Formats: sequence, structure tokens, C-alpha cells
Amino acid sequence: MILWAVAIVVFALDRWTKHSIVSSFMPMESRIIIPHLLWFTYVQNEHGAFGLFGSQPVVLIVLALIVLVLFLYAFRDAIKTSNLARVAIGMIAGGAFGNIFDRLGHPYVVDFIDFKTIWQYVFNVADSCITIGVILLILLSLRREKTS
Repeated sequence: MILWAVAIVVFALDRWTKHSIVSSFMPMESRIIIPHLLWFTYVQNEHGAFGLFGSQPVVLIVLALIVLVLFLYAFRDAIKTSNLARVAIGMIAGGAFGNIFDRLGHPYVVDFIDFKTIWQYVFNVADSCITIGVILLILLSLRREKTS
């Protein structure tokens, strides 16, 4: 239950933030949110994570689904016993479905979180949640290795 509740919250937050950006910004428009640190820049990203895999929406959708199934399989035991694993997989699933939803409507993902001065990539809530979910799974795996 926790896994799907987290996935739904992440998906809803991702949809809401992307809708807010699309309805308030022109493509490539940028606004300062926190001076010298954070901008919102509306980018229509046709590529996969970190610009990988080119602009092949069907391939990117299939890859996202395969990776999600692999995570569910690889962490199936942890999901049964660990709330942290449920939250992490929920974040990954919600983020994956958020980006898949974008690609089903058009050949790009809406990105807008932009740390111009420290990071060259623009990303979104879905990307952030996927990254945090993967980090949580790595930490969970390291903790389990230590206790074994």
C-alpha cells in the first residue's frame, strides 16, 4: 500500500508542477527562483536521462518500463519487509510513470528545475524522485550487506 501511495503522490506532484510550468512559461523561458542558485527553465527534453538514448520516445518508454520491472523484481524481498524499500520503489515508479505520461502525449518530457551555476542538466520532479529512490535503494542494500 505504501509503495503505490508514494507512487501516486509523486505522479500527481510531477503532473501538477509540469502543468504549472507549461501554462506559465514559454519554451526555453527561464526565471530566477533563488538568485545565483535555482532557476525554472521550461525545456522540452526529447532525450533520456542525462541526454542519453536520443529522441526515441517509444524506446525510452519501453526502457523505463523494463527498468521499473527489474527494480520490482530485484527488490521484491525488500519490498515485503522494508518500508524504506517501498518508499524508494514508489518514488521510482511514480517518477517513471510521470515521464512516461509526458512521452505518451508528445515526444518530450517537460523539464524545468535548473541549477545553472552548478549543474548543466535541467530536470523535473519525476527525475528527482527517481534519483532519490535509487539512492535510497543503494543505501538500503549497503545497510543489508553490513548486517549480513
